[in-house]
Amino acid sequence: MKLFAGVEGKARLAGLFILGAMAARIFGDAVVRAALVVPGNGRETARNIADYPWLYRAGEGADVAMLCGMIVATALLYALFVPTGRTLARMAAVMSLTGIATLAASGLMTMAPPILLDGAPHPGIGTAEVHSLVQLSLALGQAGQGMGRIFIGLYLSLIGLLAFRSGRLPKAVGVGLALGGFSQMAVRSAALIAPDMADATVIQADIVALLAEAAFALSLLIFWRPRPFPARSEADL
Repeated sequence: MKLFAGVEGKARLAGLFILGAMAARIFGDAVVRAALVVPGNGRETARNIADYPWLYRAGEGADVAMLCGMIVATALLYALFVPTGRTLARMAAVMSLTGIATLAASGLMTMAPPILLDGAPHPGIGTAEVHSLVQLSLALGQAGQGMGRIFIGLYLSLIGLLAFRSGRLPKAVGVGLALGGFSQMAVRSAALIAPDMADATVIQADIVALLAEAAFALSLLIFWRPRPFPARSEADL
């Protein structure tokens, strides 16, 4: 299809995959887990998951779709921005893949509750212990997700810098993405040190990064414009 041909086509595809990954993340976090997970209450959470196992598994499927979309978007953005700065593009790709791998590992923990609840109570494990394990697995998954978002925040900052340098997108889009990614990285890092102090701002930082990423994705769909590639010495930076 001509719509997705050439460099402009890669930009449109990258924008679509970014938006798709964002939609999957919103469904998994803001719809499924927000409805089923009761913070600090393993018994109620276990009851909700047991009552709506199909919804919880739909959230797991959305997480997998998000990770797949992020991988494809990473590859496409690397191809788009490597002429602008080879070193920065490689660093960004490494940060993205590291973050994706961390998110995937944390996803294994969030897959545990349905397994624990299937056929519970298990021999040697009472119902109360199962509820505690459900809460623990979700807490570990949340901690792993926070770690992954630190790498993703750094990735967004580097991509924002590349977008700013490339001249193929509005400068404001690159600045916004870089700042959004940096805020997410900074707040998520602070949450590791002082989780109680940073907890109130984590959601806000994630929303800022999400909005900046959405603006970037829409710009890839609409505003990407061809431009001569920089000289080799400039592209190596």
